[in-house]
Amino acid sequence: MNVAALFSGGKDSTYTIYLAQQRGWIVDPLISIIPEHGESYMFHIPNINLAGMLAEAMGLRHVEYPTEGKEEDELSDLKIALANWDVAGILTGAIASDYQTTRIDRICHGLGMRSFSQLWRWDQRHVLEDMAKAGFKTIIVGVYAEGLDESWLGRELDENTLKELDAIAEKYGINISGEGGEFETLVIDGPNFFKRLEIVKSEKHWNGIRGDRKSTRLNSSHTDISR
Repeated sequence: MNVAALFSGGKDSTYTIYLAQQRGWIVDPLISIIPEHGESYMFHIPNINLAGMLAEAMGLRHVEYPTEGKEEDELSDLKIALANWDVAGILTGAIASDYQTTRIDRICHGLGMRSFSQLWRWDQRHVLEDMAKAGFKTIIVGVYAEGLDESWLGRELDENTLKELDAIAEKYGINISGEGGEFETLVIDGPNFFKRLEIVKSEKHWNGIRGDRKSTRLNSSHTDISR
């Protein structure tokens, strides 16, 4: 089965591509919706400019479509993007967001295709654990919630990080997987990557409450896909 995938370079969209490939599905193309003014209600933003390079690292075709980033207009732009492709359905990385999932489901229904949210309602900590065990290297590139300070920018999501997130989630009530917008991520290596990415240069932006880390230069090198 041939499916397209909404792709941001973050952990959830990257992991759902991997799961589809494990099922034997053909994932083509990866679609990124690019807000023209840097804001979006629907889509992952930090480091979206790197999505093409990440797709190349996985050996997959990547296409971009612009949107002004207005709340409901984004849906029309997404519908236009999906209508260009003869696929059985679209992959999304939604775990718990009814806002995103119901809107994508409605668009797909109107286009006669299916929406596949393979992580939907999974235990959110298990998603992070499974990704780490599978061999994905994921870093935090944006933090927007109480309990997450500047020191979290650039940290890898490993077991030690997850334990700290457990404590912060218990104290402040944040979503441990960032599904509520508490943090954003970037995947730079994984079991379905033909090349691993290395961040050579990046810039941190911190306003005392929230911030992000934008990568301005990356290198890639071949990796062993049989790991």
